[in-house]
Amino acid sequence: MTASVHGPVDVVCLGESMVTFLPTQAGRLADVPSFVRGIGGAESNVACALAAAGHRTRWVGRVGADGFGDHLVSAIAAYGVDTSMVARDPERPTGVYFRTATDRATDAHEVVYYRAGSAASAMSPHTVPSGAVRSGRVLHLSGITAALSPDCLALMRGLAARRDGGPLLSFDVNHRPGLWRDPSGADVLLELARGADIVFVGEDEAEEAWGVRGADAIRAALPQPSVVVVKRGAAGAVSFTRGPERLPALDTGTGTGTDVLTTVPAPRVTVTAPVGAGDAFAAGFLSATLRGLTARQRLRHGHLWAAAALTVPGDLAAPPAAAHADRLVALDDEAWGRLHLGPGWTGEDQEVRTP
Repeated sequence: MTASVHGPVDVVCLGESMVTFLPTQAGRLADVPSFVRGIGGAESNVACALAAAGHRTRWVGRVGADGFGDHLVSAIAAYGVDTSMVARDPERPTGVYFRTATDRATDAHEVVYYRAGSAASAMSPHTVPSGAVRSGRVLHLSGITAALSPDCLALMRGLAARRDGGPLLSFDVNHRPGLWRDPSGADVLLELARGADIVFVGEDEAEEAWGVRGADAIRAALPQPSVVVVKRGAAGAVSFTRGPERLPALDTGTGTGTDVLTTVPAPRVTVTAPVGAGDAFAAGFLSATLRGLTARQRLRHGHLWAAAALTVPGDLAAPPAAAHADRLVALDDEAWGRLHLGPGWTGEDQEVRTP
């Protein structure tokens, strides 16, 4: 099933999506007896979350002319995402991967990708229609795409080139050392991030990729973007916003003036599965950006959407209803600091404790 969005598009997300096989129980891949099929892909995750919140989104990608490609397109379209610009490749397969149930940050975590030569790796400036990619208010990309092939890197460089007009460019660094065939990957990610308007980067991945430690050093390495968001895991997130704190929803370019530094701690979360939080955080932040909210409100929405992902088993979670999230975002600092979010907190059986 292919879905189309009628009217202006809020966010276009471009990148690889794969069929993911999630284990039915904890343990090594060698010991897991069965898996449940799902979908995975940083950019399509963002598109799905934003669509579930009522934004008009489009996912641009490339999948095989196979059953897994059929499943991906159908599953992503079911969230309300426009998939009309997804290309089908008759010669290359749809990528798949298997993972364990453990935290990605631990040594026990295993993930096995079958994506070499995938349909997505054939994306290039010649196979992706520029008009479809630049048709939204925001274009969201990640560093994963740049690592898939030289053609994908050429596509990303073209999209990250600064130009007058066009959509707000959002870039999630998503440093994946195992994807890069040579050590230049970290430099490529820095180049692409410097061409964006909004950058999302983890404090730990910035240190691993670029050797910079701490939020101030990360901002110094990325002086060009109007907004740099540094994610610090359970410690929260920091944003550097150049210019007024309340930016227009479509403010682009390098901006003027000095940075506004905003720090927001993350609420405590009873974690069901430690996956999907980064994509959900980006989606929540972008949703608040489209609504013209302040830097503090954007960070809080990012944290809440991340908490929604952390309290479900898979990579994707329905975001909290806007009214519910807005009430939590409006809490004073003391009440926000007492938040404790558990499984089901976004629904009627929500578990939000403020001891």
